[in-house]
Amino acid sequence: MSSHDHPTSWTFLTNHTQVLICIAQDVDTTLRDVALKVGITERAAQRIVADLVEAQIIDRRRIGRRNHYLVNRGAAMRHAAQANHQIGPLLDLLQP
Repeated sequence: MSSHDHPTSWTFLTNHTQVLICIAQDVDTTLRDVALKVGITERAAQRIVADLVEAQIIDRRRIGRRNHYLVNRGAAMRHAAQANHQIGPLLDLLQP
């Protein structure tokens, strides 16, 4: 039986990380575009962005009718096992 016989039921990166990567790649992206890229609903993308803003990992600013995001690359990762690590190097590692 090969690995192609079973669909993947999990991924290495959480949806929070996927959303953060999308925003880091395009700080002017829309939540609709983020949701499409990540494969989640727009409402789920909104909740994740709210979590990231609350954790001070990103800052959301309104410019005209659109949001603009600033990524706090110095923010600490949230899991205790990575608490001494900042998100900037992770984003660098995951950039295309």
